[in-house]
Amino acid sequence: MDEDQKNHLKAYGIAFWTLKSGAEADWLLNYRGGSFLIKYAQSLENECKVRGVSYEVITDTKVNSILTELADPSVNMDVVKLEKAPKIAVYSPKNKLPWDDAVTMVLTYAEIPYDIVYDEEVLKGNLPKYDWLHLHHEDFTGQYGRFWSTFRSASWYMEDVKLQEATARKMGFKKVSQMKLAVAKSIRDFCSGGGFLFAMCSGTDSFDIALSAEGLDICESMFDGDGVDASAQSKLDFSKTFAFQNFKLDMNPYNYEFSNIDATPTRNLVQQNDFFTLFDFSAKWDIVPTMLTQSHDKVVKGFMGQTTAFKKDLLKPDVLVMGETKVANEARYIHGEFGKGQWTFYGGHDPEDYQHAVGDPQTDLSLHPNSPGYRLILNNVLFPAAKKKKQKT
Repeated sequence: MDEDQKNHLKAYGIAFWTLKSGAEADWLLNYRGGSFLIKYAQSLENECKVRGVSYEVITDTKVNSILTELADPSVNMDVVKLEKAPKIAVYSPKNKLPWDDAVTMVLTYAEIPYDIVYDEEVLKGNLPKYDWLHLHHEDFTGQYGRFWSTFRSASWYMEDVKLQEATARKMGFKKVSQMKLAVAKSIRDFCSGGGFLFAMCSGTDSFDIALSAEGLDICESMFDGDGVDASAQSKLDFSKTFAFQNFKLDMNPYNYEFSNIDATPTRNLVQQNDFFTLFDFSAKWDIVPTMLTQSHDKVVKGFMGQTTAFKKDLLKPDVLVMGETKVANEARYIHGEFGKGQWTFYGGHDPEDYQHAVGDPQTDLSLHPNSPGYRLILNNVLFPAAKKKKQKT
């Protein structure tokens, strides 16, 4: 999984295919870019050839040599056993919206199976069936993504509002915002019970905002038919959030922002100098972040979204920053625990489309098979498959 790999993204699919077939795989952390070690089988070699994935067939002696090297206390490497393919769900609307989703694109490209769930499935209690849940570009505050100012006359926007309102009524809610809060709380409970949550773009901050504003009206009349609670800001409960605290709501419905969590309006970067750096963690002591940052390139091209990056001074103290743009004081890739589960938030919309606009064509991942930005998503997909090691004391 270093620079010799012709298709990093499909290599994750090979690892997942191995687990799905009932076999095990070892993830060699920090060894040649985070390589996979799998017992040889002709069917495995055939699958690598069909998918265009680079591989090496090595002897048992070489395997033992590698494992001995990884076990050396003086090197920042380790091995993690991947045991069972996680069952994956993507929270995504069933109607067609004029933007794509990086996670569904890379799962499809890597040939990793997943189910699509949305509000009805979540509210019916289906999430415990899954190990890993991704939040599509979403607005959990019930403000329809703050697209009203620019797109309120667009057919796709009007259709989305109509469908969301109909679903809310069907599920027994008077407002879409009330339904989205109930969905957010169900997702919170999924994570608290041991699930793995991954979110990108507006699925990150709008999720925390909705949780913090439980019981408050933060939606203007064009979104829910009545006015906002003028004192909502002072009533936010940051103890209910996963990642962010002390943020200020953006109450102007004409703005394409939910709060000041997102750094997009204040950042001074352009595409030519927009990069973020992955942190180095101890493979033997900090296994979780080490898995989540496996890459052949520790400097990743930046990319924008409705929520591009997180202001570091609004992160909770226990949030782990795994990737940052230091010159801008931005966190781009963060992780934490919630109850028995864990979550990862990743800023931006599409790692290979710097400023993806509404209506832009979908990225062709066959043109980016070695994308470090997309590798981070797939690290999270495989993360639940890892055998949990007992913490050293």
